[in-house]
Amino acid sequence: MQTLATPLPATPWRLQDAKAQFSELVDNALRGVPQHVTRRGKQAVVVVSEADFAALQHSAARRPAPPTSFVAHLLAMPKDQADTALDVPRLDVAPRSIDFT
Repeated sequence: MQTLATPLPATPWRLQDAKAQFSELVDNALRGVPQHVTRRGKQAVVVVSEADFAALQHSAARRPAPPTSFVAHLLAMPKDQADTALDVPRLDVAPRSIDFT
């Protein structure tokens, strides 16, 4: 992903300004600075270079798919190296008696 050392936050473009100055918007995106475009005052799209987009797609493809259920999530958790049950010593303590009268 091609980025500047410390990119300055890009000021969002209003849609009409982005249309009028599209070449400048593209040049900034090619320099590695994502260009945010707003429509009616709300964030609408982000323009990035093709190289940055490909890098984002590549990193997303390497991520494992999220589990489909909570049970699948628990089963997908990393296992212990020995894959054995945890042997925790239990205290031999009798519960105290409580008078509920």
